[in-house]
Amino acid sequence: MNALVALCHFCELHGPRTLFCTEALHPPSPSPSSQGGAPVPGDRDRNGDQEGEGLTMRANSSASQRGEMCDGCRSLPTSHPGFVSIDDETGIRFLSHQHPRQPQLFSVVRQACVRSLSCEVCPGREGPIFFGDEQHGFVFSHTFFIKDSLARGFQRWYSIVLVAMDRIYLINSWPFLLRHLKLTIQSLQSTALKVFDNEQGVCPQRAVRMNSVFSPAVFPHQRSGNAARSLTSLTQHPNLWASLHSSFSWLLKACGSRLTEKLLEGAPTEDTLVLIERQTEQEEEMSCWEGAEGVSKSLRHQSESEQVHGFLCDNAKLDELPGLKFGSLRHLRQVLGAVEFRQLVWHVLMGNQVIWRGADPGLIQSAFTVLKSLLPVGCVRSVPYSSQYEEAYKCNFLGLSPDVPIPTHVSSSEFSVLVDVCSERSCQVSAMRDDLLSLYQLTISSANTQPTDKGPTLLNKLEVALSNENLSVDVVSHCLLCLKEEWMNKVKVLFKFSKVDGRGREDTQKVLALLGATGPGEEDNVRLLKFWMTGLSKTYKSHLMTAVRGGERSPSQ
Repeated sequence: MNALVALCHFCELHGPRTLFCTEALHPPSPSPSSQGGAPVPGDRDRNGDQEGEGLTMRANSSASQRGEMCDGCRSLPTSHPGFVSIDDETGIRFLSHQHPRQPQLFSVVRQACVRSLSCEVCPGREGPIFFGDEQHGFVFSHTFFIKDSLARGFQRWYSIVLVAMDRIYLINSWPFLLRHLKLTIQSLQSTALKVFDNEQGVCPQRAVRMNSVFSPAVFPHQRSGNAARSLTSLTQHPNLWASLHSSFSWLLKACGSRLTEKLLEGAPTEDTLVLIERQTEQEEEMSCWEGAEGVSKSLRHQSESEQVHGFLCDNAKLDELPGLKFGSLRHLRQVLGAVEFRQLVWHVLMGNQVIWRGADPGLIQSAFTVLKSLLPVGCVRSVPYSSQYEEAYKCNFLGLSPDVPIPTHVSSSEFSVLVDVCSERSCQVSAMRDDLLSLYQLTISSANTQPTDKGPTLLNKLEVALSNENLSVDVVSHCLLCLKEEWMNKVKVLFKFSKVDGRGREDTQKVLALLGATGPGEEDNVRLLKFWMTGLSKTYKSHLMTAVRGGERSPSQ
């Protein structure tokens, strides 16, 4: 990650100062001459000199600058070479010293340090905040206090800043940075608190200060004796700076590898946008859970790959399910039969609640995984297996154990369909998929009396592809993907025309005809479009509303 982490301190004598800084040094790109095999004379010596200069540049500063530093402003001795860690996978070196190795970075970090400990603070003076600009970089800052029995107010003010030029990357990394910087800060605070309690037990400073005589003439001298206390003294940690180097180096490496760029062909799909929004919401919830009491460690330490795991509905997950399972839409159609399969898929596309009831959770989950591929991600609300009925507003895919009764208002509703999975005989895990027909009896029931043989158009085209045995399962999957994209584009046009522009019914009917949604199965096509409209991403809706408002303001301006 092209960023820099620094620990800053507000010294009572010298103001904001940088205590410790860790930066990532990427390996140099090969030059044309080095690619040809002929080394340039003096290159190795020059690179070695630059590395040595980088580690000792700020340590060997002028005598006047060193004279302005007290023990509270200094982390490493002037003779200390600093810390270096090398990532064997990427060749990136992580360098740590009191100041950055480059003069340009020194001024950037200096400004970030001053702002983080003066004007750019959150309410209460403890917590995270974001600030910066294109010229001086963007800063994620977390300010905190460390207990000190000799300090004014019995505490000293510190901050950890992460400086980067990529604003979007830094904002997207906010939950990750906040979660891990809190761990470092809490470790420092808890260690310093033990030292503070021990010192207060030996000599309570509050009573000493109350009984001492205040004199304006000697007050600066009294304060100067207490201001020069280092962080190492406050924590009594013998390897404090080496530990911080390890923490900061890991933070830069992990933060740089958790988000990667991916080449997309064209604009991101609605499914991609919805997945990104859901992942962001999950990360925000995780950060909130960490601050709440009574939350289990399993939730706090849940990996980010597991957070997104529930949103990915590809067929690769079918291999992970135990026992018998449905492998594809074509397999499900073979087991159910063409008529009952069409009835089930019709309910899925219309947004009705699909309930599967049986004793095999793996089989039900595989059916849901196959059926969810028919819908946009934003339209899927799934409860894979439950011991009680859940209302339709909570989920449109519901798996139930065999003994769960279906409420009367649901069984008599035309907006739901029930699939009962009954075992014909004992089911062995090692059985083949084709044995589903002999091992299970699937019964579909619904109060809906509307014929499903006319539409929607998407279902008609899908059945043509499924019934063509010359098309493989992968080809049918790509065909379904194209059909979904085609109808999602129609959904966007209808949403823009009817919801954003507020056009009337007559104009909307003309747009439906233009989109090819009229004719046979028109009612089903309209229901599908309205249901899929609920799966549009918040990003797309917000973009449309912003564009419309901007267009309304522009004529007046």
